[in-house]
Amino acid sequence: MLVEREPETSHAIGEADVLAIDPALQQALDREYWQTPENGEALEMQTVDYRSTRDIPLGDVIALYKANGWSAVEKPEALHKALVNSETLISAWDGEALVGLGNAISDGHLVVYYPHLIVLPVYHGRGVGREIMRRLRQRYESFHQHMLVAEATAVPFYERMGFVRAGQTVPMWIYAGDDH
Repeated sequence: MLVEREPETSHAIGEADVLAIDPALQQALDREYWQTPENGEALEMQTVDYRSTRDIPLGDVIALYKANGWSAVEKPEALHKALVNSETLISAWDGEALVGLGNAISDGHLVVYYPHLIVLPVYHGRGVGREIMRRLRQRYESFHQHMLVAEATAVPFYERMGFVRAGQTVPMWIYAGDDH
């Protein structure tokens, strides 16, 4: 089964894009009443909307990655290009605020790899990542192999999503970051 890609959009990325954060997201990041679930206070949330758009402002992507401490934020232009050129990109929005995203790359027939699943920390444990991954897996349900590399702390989450350790295999990489 060949998976059709959505048309690519091109966007020249400049310094203004890197610094521009959607005002709704900035407001969300700045709200003092948003507390982590451990604090016992409820998170004010609208209905989260899931989209397959590639029209995601770079500033919103950067804010999401910074909030999670991911090193990909150090290469904003490459990160944005990688996301918008992924075979599949699912984003989660609370109103106008980007609160999560996940992407997939594949050979179009047999193997799919999920490089990023990232959710704004105040939304952890609220089903956003689970829904993004469900939608990604649904798109590739007929594929023979679904792969990802998980942080040790994320293994239980992925196990609940149906992933298992890959037998006796060991993930290997050449990696330019220092956050793992």
